[in-house]
Amino acid sequence: MSKSDTPPESTPKAATGTKGATFIAQTLSQAVYTLWRSFDEAGFETARLDARLLVIGATGVSREALLQTPEMVLTEDQCARIARYQQQRLGREPVSRILGHRDFYGRSFKISPATLDPRPETETLIECVLDYAKANDLLQKPLRIIDVGTGSGNLLLTLLAELPNASGVGIDISPAALKVANDNASRLGVLERATFQCQDGLQEPVESFDIFVSNPPYIVRDHIPELAPEVRDFDPHLALDGGEDGLAFYREMAPHITSVIPAGLAVFEIGYDQGDEVVDILKSHTQGHRTVQFEVKKDLAGHQRCVALQTLS
Repeated sequence: MSKSDTPPESTPKAATGTKGATFIAQTLSQAVYTLWRSFDEAGFETARLDARLLVIGATGVSREALLQTPEMVLTEDQCARIARYQQQRLGREPVSRILGHRDFYGRSFKISPATLDPRPETETLIECVLDYAKANDLLQKPLRIIDVGTGSGNLLLTLLAELPNASGVGIDISPAALKVANDNASRLGVLERATFQCQDGLQEPVESFDIFVSNPPYIVRDHIPELAPEVRDFDPHLALDGGEDGLAFYREMAPHITSVIPAGLAVFEIGYDQGDEVVDILKSHTQGHRTVQFEVKKDLAGHQRCVALQTLS
């Protein structure tokens, strides 16, 4: 246990959360300890990490300060904010949604109720594209990238940041999501290389690109009520609902892939058991095209995470 997790013996201050519960703490270490214990009792697997992140977010201190100055006395406003964050988390709201941002591939992305909360496993798509670029000596080339269902822009903007001469287009059906993506592009310094279009997938014609990426809705509709509350109650259902079998998006996209990517790489995120079905759907629409290969890639947990197909003109 670190010093920041240990409650001191001083008399704590009390603050009332939005649901009427009382949060008691006076210092940084007391705040972390109090939140950690309440989250642990609620059964949260990341109780200690959640506590630290929320205290940092509520007070504005750095991670280093949290460890180096655990006895720092909290203001009443900070206590009230921590109390509110505690109640939100106990209501199963994800830490990233409480704070309004999520780290993805080493960068911080603003999120909102209109966007999917980026997950670490989605970084598998980034690695897939970068591996392809390295293998084909494309890291410094002026690649054109399209991201369908861009949401917060985490896929497109990460690739633009990693590929300094690339440019791209983010497509989403939600104007609110596109505003968040535009804000993230500005914050990450890639706005001049990114454009955004509000449309439903590839229903409207688009130009050809070198790289296609997408984290589409792929949850079976009837399975959405069974998802964890952090997902079911806070991620936009528009970004989750993959239709009756979870494969509706892939069927919609498949007929357009070889025209959008006549020579390049397309990468789709998939559910853990959808690899073979998604490959079959894509293969049925690439007959007669010189498809180099299909590959189902796994994430660090060993689960199927994306389908990649490489095409030649």
